Amino acid sequence: MSSDSPQSIIALAGIRYRWRPNAPVVLDVEQLDIAPGERLFIRGPSGSGKTTLLGIMGGVLTPGSGHVHLAGSDLATLSAAARDRLRANEIGFVFQMFNLIPYLSVLDNVLLPCRFSRKRSERAAADREPAAEARRLLARLGLSEAALLTRDVAELSMGQQQRVAVARALIGRPGIVIADEPTSALDVDSRDEFLELLQEECTASGAALLFVSHDVSLAHHFDRTLDMRMLNRALDGEADSS
Repeated sequence: MSSDSPQSIIALAGIRYRWRPNAPVVLDVEQLDIAPGERLFIRGPSGSGKTTLLGIMGGVLTPGSGHVHLAGSDLATLSAAARDRLRANEIGFVFQMFNLIPYLSVLDNVLLPCRFSRKRSERAAADREPAAEARRLLARLGLSEAALLTRDVAELSMGQQQRVAVARALIGRPGIVIADEPTSALDVDSRDEFLELLQEECTASGAALLFVSHDVSLAHHFDRTLDMRMLNRALDGEADSS
């Protein structure tokens, strides 16, 4: 599949990234294509470039060379503001540290993407009012008690905060959900139930799911597994560090 294929929701070609000029190349990816609706498991040890790869895919980091196509747009041709809009419209992030707003309620945290993206708000409202959609997602993730919805997220357990972060990523049907170690605070039984719900919601919305985890036992839940030690040529010393 070519890097500019319309069949790819994300396509990378010739990517090389350094944290600063003249520093060693830390990410070197010849080509990577992700299809709409694909379930992709990304594995690799700490320092293998997983977080850097996610940042480049989402337009948060700009590679020194190569091209990133996201939802049909070449990120190199967009202004910083346009990249921000595209990311808000098309990507739901589940961050490893959640990145919830501590002074906002559970419900208001989930609704944040709808405030930043009119497209996400419109898609959330396609079947029901956005707040009702937020409550539906929270209920699907085991947070249905009315009293929970108005509480500050800082009052919740780590596992509950994680579920709020997932509901926030899913609202408004983004084309891509990027999840960085989203099951780290869950026990085995809760983890499997959570994965099932996450995949069901991504299937319902047609979203591609990029799932990063050190837990290789989860790989069988996904269509494809990428090992950063194979994908990132910088780890083999193939990248020119001069």
